[in-house]
Amino acid sequence: MIGAVYSLILTFLFEFVYHKLNFDFSFEWQPIGILGISVAFYLGFKNNASYDRTWEARKIWGGIVNNSRTFGAAVCSFFQGENSEAIKKEILHRHIAWLTALRFQLRLEREWEHTEYRINRKYSPTICELYFHDLEEEIKNLISDDEFALYKGKANIATQILHKQSVRLQELKDKGYFDDFRHMEFHKIITELYADQGRCERIKNFPFPRQYSSVALWMTVIFSIIAPFGLLNIFHDLRSHTVWLTIPFSALIIWMFFLSEMIGDFSENPFEGTYNDVPITSISRSIEIDLREMLGEKEIPKPITSENGFLM
Repeated sequence: MIGAVYSLILTFLFEFVYHKLNFDFSFEWQPIGILGISVAFYLGFKNNASYDRTWEARKIWGGIVNNSRTFGAAVCSFFQGENSEAIKKEILHRHIAWLTALRFQLRLEREWEHTEYRINRKYSPTICELYFHDLEEEIKNLISDDEFALYKGKANIATQILHKQSVRLQELKDKGYFDDFRHMEFHKIITELYADQGRCERIKNFPFPRQYSSVALWMTVIFSIIAPFGLLNIFHDLRSHTVWLTIPFSALIIWMFFLSEMIGDFSENPFEGTYNDVPITSISRSIEIDLREMLGEKEIPKPITSENGFLM
């Protein structure tokens, strides 16, 4: 819309000035075209790098799915002895609590993210709410109140939950619920889960370099300002009145370049709590369903459905 209005003003001024004063302020298209090519290459680089961050985040959560299922299968098959069913439930529910805590932590706001869209709900689903209050609400049925009290005030609750899981597995091994070999297998899986969490935090806490992001935006702005001047030159030389074609073509070109820039901008942060997120809520729920079914539970939550056509 802004591009169309800007082109309309320039075209109107050009027609008035050219016919009344015989003054041509249009530019040759060749240098503008070269500038457009350079901007397009730069936007392509930015979008590829942004997509790599999003795709890496999705691969990490694919690894979390695999490791969670492996952990669930190990818990259900390795434990032996009295009261083992209750212990299996405790361990796997704590794992679901870890998934929940990790998901909430990854959607905490960072200053370089699109926090303004989360505040006014313009581009953010209602599923991303206040961190600590909703976290407690979600995991209060997974772990005891006393255990949750241990995590309050900690800098990284997900890390502390995995630590508690590791300590608890050591206690159970000492009580003879499984042998040393199986304990080492559990330790390997915990190590992988820590690695998956660290990979997520690397993407979350290290933004796409600002120099690349800001330069792409300003190059797009500069090209969008100059492009209509080149189109004026092209369409004016064709025949009378074709100069007005500058308006739709300028608007289309400006829209395409800014759309490309915005796609890269909103793909940089796959855990920022907007509709472009990797669907970690849905993935976490699918893991929870698998683990609860492994335990033979009857009350299984339903899969997360899309909201306004987006799956979170």
